[in-house]
Amino acid sequence: MRTEFCDRLGVEFPIFAFSHCRDVVAAVSNAGGLGVLGALAFEPDVLEAELTWIDEHVGDKPYGVDIVIPQKYAGQGFDDLTPEELEVELKKHIPDEHRAFAAQILADHHVPELPDDGDRRELLGVTATTAGPQVDVILRHDKARLVANALGTPPAEAVAEIQASGRLVGALCGSVRHALNHKDAGLDFVVCQGTEGGGHCGEIASIVLWPQVIEAVGDLPVLAAGGIGSGAQIAAAMAMGAQGAWTGSLWLTVEEADVPPAQMDSYLQATSHDTVRSRSYTGKPCRMLRNDWTDAWEQPDTPDPLPMPLQLMVSLEAVRRGHAYPEASKDTNFNPCGQVVGMLNRVERAGEVVQRLVEEYIEACDRLTRINDRALAT
Repeated sequence: MRTEFCDRLGVEFPIFAFSHCRDVVAAVSNAGGLGVLGALAFEPDVLEAELTWIDEHVGDKPYGVDIVIPQKYAGQGFDDLTPEELEVELKKHIPDEHRAFAAQILADHHVPELPDDGDRRELLGVTATTAGPQVDVILRHDKARLVANALGTPPAEAVAEIQASGRLVGALCGSVRHALNHKDAGLDFVVCQGTEGGGHCGEIASIVLWPQVIEAVGDLPVLAAGGIGSGAQIAAAMAMGAQGAWTGSLWLTVEEADVPPAQMDSYLQATSHDTVRSRSYTGKPCRMLRNDWTDAWEQPDTPDPLPMPLQLMVSLEAVRRGHAYPEASKDTNFNPCGQVVGMLNRVERAGEVVQRLVEEYIEACDRLTRINDRALAT
């Protein structure tokens, strides 16, 4: 199952596990894959603590970090501002009706308010200004061998800085055009994500998109993403020319995931019909479980979601209250996941998932070998 891209990173299996939970990241790296920490929600000092913890729990194994610097977002052009100053500026562009509407949804569902503990940051790492300090933190951790940008080609200065440190840098794409932009920017790999995938995604299905992107970018390594929940699907992706599988939703229901029981139950009970692409939380199309929050923002007589990062600044209070009060927030919580959620109906340990994927991959390859051998024999 080992590929050339595995050799470049020093990992045993081409299984890449995106997760916001450090325990999942460490567990997957220790099991032979590559855990990738989603850094979006972490301010630099918190990210420093998270990566230090991972360093201490992966031995000599590598891991990756996923950042979010969109290609286009509200607030571009304010490069001379500090993150704090940019947040103040962006708040001026959020209509009061959006904040009032978000607050009313939570009130209607009786989601308790958070204790007043002072000002809480609303602008996270979804701009070049706020993600830049995150990159600085990553470069202080030698075991963080891979950096991926979740939305668009990273800024040229960030690419140069990451590559100069000896790390690999890549980005997700949802179209051939995006992939070619990544290649032209000199990135080291592309994560090609079909619309089935959780989080931010495009409109083209994985089995259609993967081979198009793989052909278009030539020898640039492609990691297949979007809808992967089994080793047989990894085998299919690699048969098309992918160098590995980038997975995310799969790790929401492992024992190590920092997911409250009520939210975990939402994932375990969901079917593949229960997801929707919605701009209601982040401002860009993002696949998540459909619920009362996503439905509310789709009504003709309610405010339209704002561009990123403004909508995320509006919805962040709902995200925080969802973490604090998961039972009360079951119908309003932010549950990013892909259509593969319909395959996630039991809790496993992360290392067991890695081993299961490897075994299923081998079984799929053996099945094809038997079919070919039988055809040759007749």
